[in-house]
Amino acid sequence: MTIEEIWDKSLSIIEEKVGSNLFELWFRPIKPLQIKEQQVTLEVPNRFFKEWIEDYYPILVNEVLEKLLGHPVTLKYKISEKEAPDIKRMEAKLENRKTRLASRGIYLNPKYTFENFVSGPSNQFAQAAAKAVSDSPGKVYNPLFVYGGVGLGKTHLISAIGNNVIDSKHDYNVLYVSSEQFTNEVVSAIRHGKTEELKKRYRNVDLLLIDDIQFVENKVQTQEELFYTINTLYEKQRQIVISSDRPPKEIKSVTDRLRSRFSMGLIADIQAPEFETRVAIIHKKAAMERISLKEEVVNFIASKIKTNIRELEGGLIRLGAQAALTGSPIDVSMAKNVLKDFIQDDEKPITVEHILKTVCEYFGLKMQDIKARKRTKEVALPRQIAMYLSKQLTGGSLSDIGKNMGGKDHATVIYACKQVEDKKSKDENFNRMIETLLHKIKP
Repeated sequence: MTIEEIWDKSLSIIEEKVGSNLFELWFRPIKPLQIKEQQVTLEVPNRFFKEWIEDYYPILVNEVLEKLLGHPVTLKYKISEKEAPDIKRMEAKLENRKTRLASRGIYLNPKYTFENFVSGPSNQFAQAAAKAVSDSPGKVYNPLFVYGGVGLGKTHLISAIGNNVIDSKHDYNVLYVSSEQFTNEVVSAIRHGKTEELKKRYRNVDLLLIDDIQFVENKVQTQEELFYTINTLYEKQRQIVISSDRPPKEIKSVTDRLRSRFSMGLIADIQAPEFETRVAIIHKKAAMERISLKEEVVNFIASKIKTNIRELEGGLIRLGAQAALTGSPIDVSMAKNVLKDFIQDDEKPITVEHILKTVCEYFGLKMQDIKARKRTKEVALPRQIAMYLSKQLTGGSLSDIGKNMGGKDHATVIYACKQVEDKKSKDENFNRMIETLLHKIKP
């Protein structure tokens, strides 16, 4: 296959995974340039595309290409527009740091540092605890358990601990993993009889960072291995840092003894940022990205995107990309247009029809597809998700929700909600997709 054919197939898979809206905006403009040995070079219109993809889908393109090519690949993005020398230097510095970390098997985002973390009343306690842990790993607050909603900065904060420890303690063995990756390694180790290698990898580190621990729910063998790993590291006075979207007592389907290990150090929560903190975050991110914003635009964005820092930053990247592509200055009118997906009328009630429209747009379906009696996988899952979201976000009865979905009965709605809940507890990517839809419907 030619590189163009490979990339066309990759795009089809990517569109299925991210939905048509995100695909058309961020992935369709990418062009394939070269495949040389195990390196694939892709061209993006400007640095904002590169940054957005690396922040929101850091491994998706790699995974798709590796599956099609049948071997590991290194991905390189070439920016088609000319950049200022200082931006090139900054990009090169981050890329070099990322490469150095990867060479040691550490896959931390090099941009997630304490210097780039904006502190305010909503996250001050968690930030102070994280800084204390990074200064004296294993000596205070062990384990440190950080929890908060989607997009509030948990991954940034625990990554900042790792980056700070790596910079100040060069001989430290640091390991950062998602709970999904940990689960996959446990399953693989058991299947291939390599449990001793797994224990050696995880029980001899100086700092273990585990992201999104809630996804170990219902995974008995993973919980067992995690329990003994935490015990071993704690006895050796090695630092453990854990993040979750909820406090330990609300993580269901985990053993009591594992839940007690989560709770035996310090638990710190991150709340949604208040207006002043949102303004500070926008200013900080805009300065980092060299995006020029008038105060009225900053205040408009901060007043409209209220609950999710990731969406604040994603909105800024989108504005930067639009301004770079069109050459137009960023004003409130552009912000309203470009950020319309993030902005909802606060007074407007959420309806089943609005949820259906959002789900259909995300999956590239027509409204009549979901309301029809089709039971194909392409339609059945989006329909179940729409039922689940309608139950979560509207005051409608189960019967009313079913009627709006093409005349389904209340039992079908109950079954759909259970199916979605089960899938959420077992599949991290599915859970993130639900969170994305939730924030599209109700920012």
